[in-house]
Amino acid sequence: MSQSTTERIAQVRQTLPPHVQLVAVTKYVDTQAIRTAYHAGIRDFGESRVQDAQRKQQALADLEGITWHLIGHLQSNKAKKAIEHFDWIHSVDSLKLAQRLDKLAAEMGRTPQVCLQVKVRPDPQKYGWEIDELLSHLPALDQCHSLQIMGLMTILPQGLNQEQTRASFQRLSELAQTIRERNYTHISMKHLSMGMSADYHLAVEAGATMVRLGHILFADSVS
Repeated sequence: MSQSTTERIAQVRQTLPPHVQLVAVTKYVDTQAIRTAYHAGIRDFGESRVQDAQRKQQALADLEGITWHLIGHLQSNKAKKAIEHFDWIHSVDSLKLAQRLDKLAAEMGRTPQVCLQVKVRPDPQKYGWEIDELLSHLPALDQCHSLQIMGLMTILPQGLNQEQTRASFQRLSELAQTIRERNYTHISMKHLSMGMSADYHLAVEAGATMVRLGHILFADSVS
């Protein structure tokens, strides 16, 4: 007999330390599945596309206290909508995008919380900064006063073995510590957004404070 979404959520939460935030990835599930997760105690939901999130947010407007996380690639022309509809943007993947978000946020009187997306391993399929590139851009990012830069995010390449996965997460954790030691005024390294359904336990071991889980929670609800 397969487990329900409610049972899976309870099981996963038992495996997470109290300081690790569970972001339920709902990009492939409908609003009824989100309601089920909400009633199971989830308040943080991750969507990959601005327009999909808008539709779901309208349908779920009666639910209080939801925090919406943008976890997918953000095109520059959707930046304003992203600021309007998301509390967190995990996928700030270039200096140009960060500066556009900062300008728009200042004009809108908003201060979105963001993570900087990093490629800790070469991967043509993923967006994000190479490590050396990010380090060189940090002084400019520190001038983005309307963004709350809260930490780093990564999505690993497919096909890594367990040791490669563990080392990749550890590399992101080490990078966050390197940035922390530089004492920037407007860049915090409080959060590491890393780990998905297949590897989140390794991410937690390496210091994740946010894990983005979809299939492990919603296996029977994925469309």
